[in-house]
Amino acid sequence: MQTSRDRILTTHTGALYRPRDLEEMLKAKVNGRPYDTEALEDRLRTAVADVVQQQAAHGVDIVSDGEFSKPSWTSYVHERLGGLDFVARPPVLTAMQQGKDAAAFAEFYARYGLVWYLEDWEIGPAGDVGAAPVVTGPLRYTGHDAIRRDIRNLKDAMRDVPVAEGFLPVVAPGSVQPVLANEYYADDESYFGAIADCMHEEYQAIVDAGLVVSIDDAFLPYLYDLRRDWTLGQFLAWANQAVDALRAALAGIPEDRVRYHICWGSWNGPHSADVPLRDIVDLLLRVPAQAYNIESANPRHAHEWAVWQDVPLPADKILIPGVVEHATNILDHPEAVAQRILRFTDVVGRERVIAGTDCGHRGRVPRSIAWAKQQAIADGAAIASRRLWR
Repeated sequence: MQTSRDRILTTHTGALYRPRDLEEMLKAKVNGRPYDTEALEDRLRTAVADVVQQQAAHGVDIVSDGEFSKPSWTSYVHERLGGLDFVARPPVLTAMQQGKDAAAFAEFYARYGLVWYLEDWEIGPAGDVGAAPVVTGPLRYTGHDAIRRDIRNLKDAMRDVPVAEGFLPVVAPGSVQPVLANEYYADDESYFGAIADCMHEEYQAIVDAGLVVSIDDAFLPYLYDLRRDWTLGQFLAWANQAVDALRAALAGIPEDRVRYHICWGSWNGPHSADVPLRDIVDLLLRVPAQAYNIESANPRHAHEWAVWQDVPLPADKILIPGVVEHATNILDHPEAVAQRILRFTDVVGRERVIAGTDCGHRGRVPRSIAWAKQQAIADGAAIASRRLWR
């Protein structure tokens, strides 16, 4: 994995805004409307090529495919797993409306609505009744053609673009388990094990292709808030199972080809019930990854850079802290971005920090602001680099 050897490198978490015509094609597919399979595949290819060029133009060194083929960061696995059935469900509260934070600030959440920013967020079934995935048989990975397509599109897009490296974001077992109803496996251990076996195939394919695999595990910290009935001890017991499953899914994959992302949902709410990083940092360090991409810019977590003053980062690890806020349309000043970067380099060293984002760009702010925030990362990293390598 590339590191910041002579300047602070820049990256992001993965999800970027899709072109509007591609968005409509994917909505048609997910909602069961007629669509042209060949036209969708062709548009995915050209859209990924365009977004890689756009990332490079905004100063991104380590690029992704924008998660363009995925309806959402976790639900995409519904198309890549066998052993699922889909059943109709009535309208339910969104995840963010169910948790401890929602109980503490009921008036806010009653008004908050479905998503952060309605344009181009997660694509789901239309209407009031959706299709809920249920595990009704042995899980198996069926996404071989899809992951090969994603790999090919990103590698082709990078061929003539001056970027340092490419990564593909994929979901962690701990962020699959909570969103699939299990009616087949007898216990969580066997259920987690089956998910891990499936996801290993996806992770291995990415690394075998020479790309970095970026594990997205937002549910790991977030489930503490979501489960109102859980104590910290109950949450940590589940989280340890989730990390064990991820370790199994990463078995045999070199750590220096793995990034691991956590966040607390990144929506524009109070976040009063977020589990502190200090309470889960030992879990984080159990994940066999070289880089840890952690939400670090917003006001609820901006102070947590100091955790690394007390918890030594192993010598072979690097940090990808979020250095722009996703829950506000205010454009981060490059000087503020530089200061956020320098807090981390002061603790762990300049070569072990890559400037990143709190979470995916798509859906949290309008697309023009999202790209401006990515440019602010590049500009802030340039300021920090001049101070660090002068």
